[in-house]
Amino acid sequence: MTEKNVSHTKWMKRAIFLASLGKNTTSPNPRVGAVILDKNGKLISEGFHFKAGMPHAEAMAFNNLKKDAKGGSIYVNLEPCCHQGRTPPCVDKVISSGIKRAYVSIEDPDIRVAGKGIKLLREAGIQVHLGLCKKESLDLNKAFIHRNITKKAFGVFKWAMSIDGRIALKNGKSKWITNKESRALVHSFRAEFDAIIIGGNTLRRDNPLLTTRGLKNPEPLRVVFTKSLDLPTKSNLWDCNNAKTLVIYDSSTANENYLTRIPKSVEVEKVSSDNPELISKILAKRGFNKVLWECGPRLATAAIKSNCIQEIITFIAPKILGGENSMNPLGDFEFGEMHEIIKLSESQLRLIGDDICVKSLIKN
Repeated sequence: MTEKNVSHTKWMKRAIFLASLGKNTTSPNPRVGAVILDKNGKLISEGFHFKAGMPHAEAMAFNNLKKDAKGGSIYVNLEPCCHQGRTPPCVDKVISSGIKRAYVSIEDPDIRVAGKGIKLLREAGIQVHLGLCKKESLDLNKAFIHRNITKKAFGVFKWAMSIDGRIALKNGKSKWITNKESRALVHSFRAEFDAIIIGGNTLRRDNPLLTTRGLKNPEPLRVVFTKSLDLPTKSNLWDCNNAKTLVIYDSSTANENYLTRIPKSVEVEKVSSDNPELISKILAKRGFNKVLWECGPRLATAAIKSNCIQEIITFIAPKILGGENSMNPLGDFEFGEMHEIIKLSESQLRLIGDDICVKSLIKN
């Protein structure tokens, strides 16, 4: 790699780092960072997008300019937008600044942009270099990209189990399989998500809070999917002062007389079947890039089968629950041959005290 290429990579990685500062706050928007150099290659400004409705990365960078950018370069990890949303198009600012070179890592999959921003820059006489640090940029915005391409939220399934693969005793008791450190880590993980999904069984059995314990404001939306609507009249999720709750029910099987059990503070929406894909699409339409599935075996298995889950987080505790009838994290996929099984990739292992946390992507 030449010295010149090293320099370009350095500035693009800086833009990617800046973009990561908006890690938990940008939905439905992507994470974007921008770096501006003057005509002599000196850093004169930088910025990142923090939250929807606030200035985009490019706009922040131009607002922070220390000197004229004319003849200079800009590095952005995602194609500048070219549509009027809550904020003006970023390509207009780039073009009017007199910048001569734009280094763009990846195209924006949003159909309102999707190459149009790059086209406008080139038509304005700006040299556009595409593809620098592509892998890192794809990884940073994988949830945003997934939502725009599939119209479904990027799903992560989390579970905790004993070393013999059980998530609860046969009577359903599971508190606590993992240690305090692992449980605290789950709260911080939740801050990365726009919504947390459970099934009716989990609500009835565990009565969870499903919050980050104040690590994120606003808290992720808590979503309960039920086929029956037979939910408890008292629940931690019915208190919506600190975190909002949405109940989604299957109208083909639910007893709608039970709707009276749900407080007015809780939002309710119905779907036509028990296909988890409908949940994922509802949340994607609301602009949720990334959702966490903390559900039981049946809903988790159905969500994986319908391609609603792209990543898995597993906490493994050095404990043995035993018993053929103890609960497993997943149901039966009815595989008959080994080539049919689900494979995971890019696994990352981490020790949490004496627990193990494994993050893996589902290999498609």
